[in-house]
Amino acid sequence: MQGNVLHRELERLEASLRTLADTVVAFTKGAVEAVRRRDAQAADEVIAGDDAVDRMEVDFEEDCLKILALYQPVAVDLRLVIAMLKMNNDLERVADLAVSLARHAKALPKASGAAIPFDFEIMAERTTMMLEDAIEALFGRDAALAESVRGADDLVDDINREMYDRVAREIRKDPARVDTLIHGIGVSRCLERIADLATNVAEDVIYFVEGRIVRHAEARRIESASSKLESAPKK
Repeated sequence: MQGNVLHRELERLEASLRTLADTVVAFTKGAVEAVRRRDAQAADEVIAGDDAVDRMEVDFEEDCLKILALYQPVAVDLRLVIAMLKMNNDLERVADLAVSLARHAKALPKASGAAIPFDFEIMAERTTMMLEDAIEALFGRDAALAESVRGADDLVDDINREMYDRVAREIRKDPARVDTLIHGIGVSRCLERIADLATNVAEDVIYFVEGRIVRHAEARRIESASSKLESAPKK
């Protein structure tokens, strides 16, 4: 009987998380569109919605903690609650970054020649795709999709790194554009951080579905390989 009650509670949790996720994705797309069109009204709508997301995040965390305390789930049920609890926190942070994007959108000039100096369209498309896929991976129990999200992060990181060189060149070329360029840096950083958080969600999905902890796995492999080299006998 308790198992049936627990599963109903877990279904209710998933429905609540889906509502939060859909809201955050809409905020992110709205902020991206505000940057694209330099739309102050669209930016204000994103900024105004942040308090509601904060309340949803707090309420969801409290529900998770109640389920952990009352039902003491184990195995896959426990992993699901942990994954959703962590995803809840990551989604709230994505919403904060969407608000930051919206604020940069309001500060960017509309004049021609005021383009931000990096591949914004590619970066924004890849970032929002990663976020949506990471969310779908959780609700679809799809570890393969989650793995694809992890792989997609490299392009976003590359664009973000290249942006700094481009900004430096643009500042030397046209110092009068420095304010626009600084906000361009902010836009790139926000998108890169959203992509990182989508990757976090994907890694939590892999943990939930397969029980594998893949976060920092690459760093551990490099450290292990270095240790083996250091301990190898000298010739």
